Amino acid sequence: MSEQKELLTTNRKALTINLNEAQYGTFAEIGAGQEVARVFFQAGGASGTIAKSISAYDMAFSDAIYGKAPRYVSRERLALMLDHEYQLLIERLASQRGDRSTFFVFADTVSAKNFKGTNEAHGWMGIRFQSDPGGPPSEIVLHVRMWDKENVLQQQALGIVGTNLIYGAFYYRDSPKKLVESLLDGLSSDRIEVDMLKFSGPAFPSVDNRLMSLHLVHFGLTNAVMFGPSGEVLQPSEVLYKKAILVERGSFRPVTHVNVDMLNCATAQFVQEPQVKGKEVVVLMEITMNNLLAAGELDAQDFLARVDILGDIGFNVLISNYSEYFRLTSYFRRYTKEMIGVAMGINNLLEIFNEKYYDNLEGGILESFGRLFRNAVKLYIYPMRQEAYDRYLSTGQTVDAPSNGSPSSPVKILINAKNVHVVEHLRNLYNHLLENHYIDCIVGFDQSILHIFSRDALRRIKEGDPTWESMVPESVAAAIKKRRLFGYSTQAVAAAAK
Repeated sequence: MSEQKELLTTNRKALTINLNEAQYGTFAEIGAGQEVARVFFQAGGASGTIAKSISAYDMAFSDAIYGKAPRYVSRERLALMLDHEYQLLIERLASQRGDRSTFFVFADTVSAKNFKGTNEAHGWMGIRFQSDPGGPPSEIVLHVRMWDKENVLQQQALGIVGTNLIYGAFYYRDSPKKLVESLLDGLSSDRIEVDMLKFSGPAFPSVDNRLMSLHLVHFGLTNAVMFGPSGEVLQPSEVLYKKAILVERGSFRPVTHVNVDMLNCATAQFVQEPQVKGKEVVVLMEITMNNLLAAGELDAQDFLARVDILGDIGFNVLISNYSEYFRLTSYFRRYTKEMIGVAMGINNLLEIFNEKYYDNLEGGILESFGRLFRNAVKLYIYPMRQEAYDRYLSTGQTVDAPSNGSPSSPVKILINAKNVHVVEHLRNLYNHLLENHYIDCIVGFDQSILHIFSRDALRRIKEGDPTWESMVPESVAAAIKKRRLFGYSTQAVAAAAK
């Protein structure tokens, strides 16, 4: 055990690579010193690993070497650096040692804390490498945020995470999950955050980048990751920067007509808000890690099924580690000062007013609401049938009983944001939020679908009851049957038919 622990130190990792004659390459670093190269030089034996170390700090020099990119610190700049330096390695050294060397290029472009402390401390880093001499390259690219207060500490953290990345590419590539977890060896998430990660190339033939991104949240390297409708991994700041944001939280297991109607109706209201009109809007479906871990362990296939289906119907997906809504909106505030809208059902609204969730806050529920509703945040509340509401209050479940869980059941009373019952000692607080439009009723909703709940649809899928198909969009039903998601099986359908 002691030998393994020694191996995981930053210095030991760099020395191990330096002493391996096969690995040979270039370090190209911009913006915070040559921190990763420094680790390798100080470890000893660097001449066996480093073909070249370069740092083009001046924009004119950088553009002349690598070509122009839209921003100095950007994924595009990193790609240009990797392309240029890797091509030079192959051109200049392949004939001399290509038969015995696995060439690599490590590059980063970083904005560490400036002298005035006014800039965003973040950066892109990546490694392009061969698995075998003369073989095609593979690549790992990631985005980091530095949280240390001092520039020198940020530089030190960059040197460590960069070394971890290089070591992982060489020694953990057959276990990408372990590679992800190792990125913070010698660090903690309060010093550096990895909020985007992408694997590509022949070294990672079966890697699903969505699952790798989920591991970033699961292992505490970041608190949120994002995917586009096609399942592509997105860098949150690129998507959210200076945008108005509307989000709906749910299990989406499966996504139902209600989930879609809720977000569509909330979006129609959100874009009409005076603070939003004319602004670019980002709409997100969000799932919390607590939801994904509800069964005790992370079910990768269940997670991918939810992301796939939400993507199939055109939504961006956010996976977060923020149980409380005020932490979620605070996360969005990193990237935008524009209005934030949150769409939710009556049950989620009541959970927000449950004081047990705020025992860890010195100011309790008042502190949580102060954080949640500051800086233009509004909740849009989707209604609930009276009978479902009564069932929720008595059992905590939002699944209708089979006897009344159908569209033919008469809708006598709807519970909405105006007539929902909040505990007596919080009623004045709730009325204040309602009267000042921090909370609004969703309007224009489809009354014929209010009997639908995800848990009920999931139960019917597992039981082979075909009525679940009417509870979800057609494309979702087709995907569930085609991919056999959420426990769907033709055997269960056949058994139920008998």
